[in-house]
Amino acid sequence: MKISLPADSNMHSTSFIYGVATASFQIEGGVDSRLPCIWDTFCATEGNIRDASNGEHACEHLKLWREDVDLIDSLGVDAYRLSISWPRVLHKDGSLNPQGVNFYIDLLDELNRRGIKAFVTLYHWDLPQHIEDNGGWLNRDTAYLFADYADKISQAFGDRVYSYATFNEPFCSSYLGYEIGIHAPGLAKKSYGRQSAHHLLLAHGLAMKVLQKNSPNSQNGIVLNFTPCYSATDAAADIRAAKQADEYFNQWYIKPLFDRCYPDIIEDLASEDLPSIEEGDFDIIAQPLDFLGINFYTRAVYKADEKTGFSQVDMQNVPKTQMGWEIYPQAFTDLLTSLNALYPLPPVYITENGAAMDDKLQNGNVDDQDRLQYYNAHLNAVNNAIEQGVNVIGYFAWSLMDNFEWAEGYLKRFGIVYVDYQTQQRTLKASAHGYRDFIQARK
Repeated sequence: MKISLPADSNMHSTSFIYGVATASFQIEGGVDSRLPCIWDTFCATEGNIRDASNGEHACEHLKLWREDVDLIDSLGVDAYRLSISWPRVLHKDGSLNPQGVNFYIDLLDELNRRGIKAFVTLYHWDLPQHIEDNGGWLNRDTAYLFADYADKISQAFGDRVYSYATFNEPFCSSYLGYEIGIHAPGLAKKSYGRQSAHHLLLAHGLAMKVLQKNSPNSQNGIVLNFTPCYSATDAAADIRAAKQADEYFNQWYIKPLFDRCYPDIIEDLASEDLPSIEEGDFDIIAQPLDFLGINFYTRAVYKADEKTGFSQVDMQNVPKTQMGWEIYPQAFTDLLTSLNALYPLPPVYITENGAAMDDKLQNGNVDDQDRLQYYNAHLNAVNNAIEQGVNVIGYFAWSLMDNFEWAEGYLKRFGIVYVDYQTQQRTLKASAHGYRDFIQARK
């Protein structure tokens, strides 16, 4: 199996950016040289992580980063998307931690030396625990603390960064973390989900102003995840249910960026679940974006539900990844074209796309043809969207390497590089060879 696109595809152009992506808590380890974060606390609570593991060692990237840059370089990618650990770079009093800052500066310098563009995400879920103790994303002050963090770190990094994303997937932070409690900090209340979402978006807007001031030459934006919503049948009630789900899970995070308001489903919320919104908030949130990052993995199918309005249908007899997520590439094309029709999108990067598969290391090889097939189908789905007018300018495979997969611990492997967590040995999977060959073919 190899990755192939139509011969006339724009995605063969050397100006189209291909990369790999990671996140700080998932790979770094090195907990003793940073402040505790909400995921440390969440992992320490029995029953939260499926294999009772934590991020204490992860992939030991803090120690092995030079070898990891060699690995990234060997893949021939144009770019590397990483996230900054807020608790690693700032002390409790908000001053810079030179040790943490220098780790990233050394990493950024090495990427630049090799001509690999650095795509930096400022927040990939690892909120410092002392900020959570003060209310976390339920506290409006956290939005201003985030802007201060963005200000300090963007000044410290200078011109080393090609692109900044303020947030990765605010949906996961707010809905999974504060509304249903399956991610850190493990709170579960509808009003918490809606309020934290608003403060995350407010923090994004405040940070965008800072980034455009401190780093005007980088591409500055945000990364949102989308799970397109389909109706189970052609019945009007099911179609309405899918639309409601889409507004609640997807449009809630993008509509304020462009339309300065939340979707209509806000009208259906009980008064006690409504977020507190101050005058001028939407003007702050709707800062001009240099790019929009889109993360896509799967779709969801919904039917009408008398109690909740919509409920998800578990699709039977369909191909799925190890996460139990349906493999449905057409949804990727549908998503991109529908967002392009709804909003005046800036240039788009696919900032995450990939699959957890049942990888087996045999004789020093991982022959993950299923993952290669997934990548081939989804890159072609992106190409189809480009042909229909969507301005996609880059694609990042998730993930560079197997890592700590949040509530799943180390049970699920998304990497194109296999990690033996006992020895920390990295092994390129068939998907890594396939991705590398595909990228090198256009050069």
